[in-house]
Amino acid sequence: MSDTPDKDFRCGWVAIAGPANAGKSTLLNALLGQKVTIVTPKPQTTRNQIVGIFTDEHAQIIFMDTPGVAQLRGHLSKSMTQAIWQSLGQANVVMLVLDAHLYIRHPEYLERDLGPLGEAIAQDERPTIVVPNKVDMFADKSRMLPLLTRAHELWPHAEIFPVSAQNGDGLAELRALIESKLPIAPAQFPEDQVSTAPLRFMAAEIIREKLFLHLHQEVPYGVAVEVESWQEEPERNLTVIHAVIYVARPMYKAMIIGKAGAGIKKIGSEARQEIAQLVDTKVHLELWVKVRENWTEDAAFLRELEQSSGGSAE
Repeated sequence: MSDTPDKDFRCGWVAIAGPANAGKSTLLNALLGQKVTIVTPKPQTTRNQIVGIFTDEHAQIIFMDTPGVAQLRGHLSKSMTQAIWQSLGQANVVMLVLDAHLYIRHPEYLERDLGPLGEAIAQDERPTIVVPNKVDMFADKSRMLPLLTRAHELWPHAEIFPVSAQNGDGLAELRALIESKLPIAPAQFPEDQVSTAPLRFMAAEIIREKLFLHLHQEVPYGVAVEVESWQEEPERNLTVIHAVIYVARPMYKAMIIGKAGAGIKKIGSEARQEIAQLVDTKVHLELWVKVRENWTEDAAFLRELEQSSGGSAE
């Protein structure tokens, strides 16, 4: 960007909200052109507000990826719900992401899954874009018409913009539409910054992503990751990271470690390679697994994780 202020430059905050597993994190990474938030096939992977920043010569879009709306209970669920509403309160533009493939097959799920969020967005007067995602999953696009019609009925003031985050269909046009909705304002972040998340938080998230990918059923939801120490050794081009994986039940510890330690070794190896790309140094990663029963209901522990990560409560 030029050093001369652009009187037409736009900048603002965009809340990415929607049901669990709608592809919000995949969409954010695709819009940015690089990975800033973890993605797994399991719902409720995102537990925090993740900020991703896209800057071009015309605008700076500050995206807030939020946890998926779900009917869950407990302190962890409460912190995730707070992240959604805080992001909505801060946004200049609201982007509601829907799983088009799911709601075309089961339109009756739409209002049930959104609940109060859908009603709040319907009453909100801020610019709103409803984004039916995953349109690559069906060849006959005419099947979308009932969903698009229902979306117009539920959110009459919103623009409806189908995309595929997976293969990139419509993403450039969606970015342009978002930019047009932002207020005229100078950039809030340097043009080369892509996220506000601290590196140690992003490293913990990468470890948690590998846990989600390798563990089955309910196990990942009882897992938290905390980076206990982070030491940079420039003379050796090395970053030494010690992280703790907390599990809610003793049986989960054995599942993560695996036979003869094979499970934890594979998780650590995959996480180390990705963290090395993130920090652009060699990485020595040590992982420990500790049992902390019912940590998802421990408000004090959730606050400790928030403070240690520099981000929202995990």
